Parts: sequence; C-alpha cells; structure tokens
Amino acid sequence: MRTIYVISGVTGMTGNELARQLIKNEENEVVGFDNFFASSIDTIKDIIDNPHLHFFERDINNEKHLQEIKDKVLSLGEGEVVYINCAAVVHTEYFYEINSTYDTNVEAMRKFLQQAIEIKARIFINCSTSEVYSMHSWADDGVRESDFLELATAEHSQRTSYATGKLLTEFFMKDAVEKGLIKGCSIRFANVYSNHERFAKHIIPHIINSLREKGEVVLLENSRKNKRTFLHNIDSCRAVLDLIESPVALDGSVYNVATDEEISIIDLVNKIGKKLGLDSPRITFKDYRLSDPERRILNTEKIREKTKWKPIINLDKGLDLCLEQFQQ
Repeated sequence: MRTIYVISGVTGMTGNELARQLIKNEENEVVGFDNFFASSIDTIKDIIDNPHLHFFERDINNEKHLQEIKDKVLSLGEGEVVYINCAAVVHTEYFYEINSTYDTNVEAMRKFLQQAIEIKARIFINCSTSEVYSMHSWADDGVRESDFLELATAEHSQRTSYATGKLLTEFFMKDAVEKGLIKGCSIRFANVYSNHERFAKHIIPHIINSLREKGEVVLLENSRKNKRTFLHNIDSCRAVLDLIESPVALDGSVYNVATDEEISIIDLVNKIGKKLGLDSPRITFKDYRLSDPERRILNTEKIREKTKWKPIINLDKGLDLCLEQFQQ
C-alpha cells in the first residue's frame, strides 16, 4: 500500500533514520522538514537525492511553512498518510527557556497534529521524552508509564518547564485518539544518540569530540554520581515503525523506549577513551545542573508486549558506530 510519511525534525536523531529506513520501500513517500535547530543537512546527505524523499528547510513554528508542507502532502495524491512529530527543542541549555520550549514543543506540536487530522491522516506518532519523569526517573525494575510523576518546583528549576510541555503534548495526543479523530500514541525516549550527531550538545558527542581533540573532557559536577542508559537512533527509529505497524498500540497512550544497559558518566568517558587509545583520560568537573536526576531507568515491558520491539544495538556497538562515523 502506498504510504506518505510526514516527518518534522527529519534531520534530527530519530527523524533521519526514519527517513532512511522508510525510503527503502519504493511504495513510500517521505515528506520531511527541519530548520536545523539541533542538526544539519549532513545527517541525510546520503539520501537527499532519493526521489522518494521530499525535503524542505522549514520551521514548524512558522504557519506559512506548515501550510507548504500540507500542500506538498496533498499534491502527492492518494495514499495512507502517517504523521511523525520528531521536532523538539532538545538542547540542554534550552530546557530552561520556557518560551522556546512552549512554542516548539507544545504549540507547534498541537498545530502539526491538527493538520494531520484535517487531511485525514490515519496515524500520528508523538515523540515525547523521558524528561517527563523528572525527579522520579528510576525504580528497581524501571519507572513505568502508569507511575505517578514527581516534578520539581518552578522555584527549584525552570528545567521542569521542558518536561511539563512535553507532558502536555501527550494529553493532546490522547485526547485526539479518544475522540476518534486519529490513531496514534506518544513515545518517551531515553537519551537517544546517533552516529550522525556532530554537535556537542549531548553527552556522547561531547565526550567524543573532547577526547579526540584534547584528550580530556569537562563534565558537570553532577557527572560524579550520574548514571544513564543510552538508546541508539536505530532502535528509536525501530520503535516508531513497530508502533505504526501495531494497531493495538495506537490507543493514544504512552510508551517508554529505552535500554536497560546503565552506565555511569565517568565509566562512559573511560569506555570511549579506551576505544580511542586513551588510558583513564583526564576529567575536569565544572558547574552544576539543578533538577538533574542521578539515574534514569525506564521499564519497557509495555512496548514489548504491544509490539515486537526490543533494542538491537548495545552501547558498545553503538559507540563503535559513532566513532567510525567521526573518522570519515
């Protein structure tokens, strides 16, 4: 069946891999757009000339740009339509900028969802974030989608505004499904990383860049204790595709997507250093981030029960892929 996929944030970590996988099927058409807020055209340079990828440098916050995307989708003619919202204000420093996060993560998502409903798209996938769990982000068997949320106070940290905004998008998604307007769900990803991410705004590319260029790295004071799991974008992409293919999962609810391979940030530096031939690289600790949980462990039983998804890229393999890409 001919399917038209509309992807916001298509050059971002999950978006670019989605486009890459989808155009392998010649019955698929991908309309993707991005304003390069957190990425660059380089992430899709290997597929940019594919006739089934229709790329536009556009901003999801611009109503005229959104209309152009809608016009393009309609011009492609008949076919099932699937919207995937990957666009988000994701750089850590923007977690604290309420106006930026509200405009892109909340209001623009809502308009993108409304557009999908207007053109009678069948499915809308909303990429949310594990930041929603805020200060209650780990448990013995991982936090579940049904757990209560424990947010930090506004007085304690404006970072909570980012989590709150993404949580609100989940309610928009659920409301639309419960009203019978569209099928879909939200996904709470945990610490996605990608071979193609060159900007040192996230921890893995920051460590790789620093060690390759200086042989040492500067980390936040939080990193003395913090542990994280990391999800390769091949696996975040697979989760989106598996949910799309599982009608029972498109119930408007939320799905955790993560690995259970936890590592301390200090051990992560040493692991990457070893791969680069550096023995115990120097680490300097500087500054402190408020409302930064020491751990983030998600339970993924729900998506595993509703779909065939499970991660296939472990951290060791994922880091090798990143380093191979950096050396090109």
